[in-house]
Amino acid sequence: MSEVLKKPLITEKLTRLQAEGKYAFKVDKYASKPEIKKAVQQRYPEVKVGKVNTMIMPSKPKGRFTQSGYIEGRAKVWKKAIVTLKEGEIDFFSEI
Repeated sequence: MSEVLKKPLITEKLTRLQAEGKYAFKVDKYASKPEIKKAVQQRYPEVKVGKVNTMIMPSKPKGRFTQSGYIEGRAKVWKKAIVTLKEGEIDFFSEI
């Protein structure tokens, strides 16, 4: 299997959840909750993961206007994981 954690998700709503100790990641579509928990604890050794909630984000229609006309398509299906921490804190901006 490829890398379990693909990237952290940073939006206004998810930033508010960080105050509660919840962090969101885009993960491999076939990753299980125990695999996600293990990957977070390996990547951020100073934290303890309490629980993991996952959701499959559905495909959405996308389109754009080009010089040759309108091009239609769909976004890929992907998986989001919300990780609740027992202790510790993750700073996404120090990794950049």
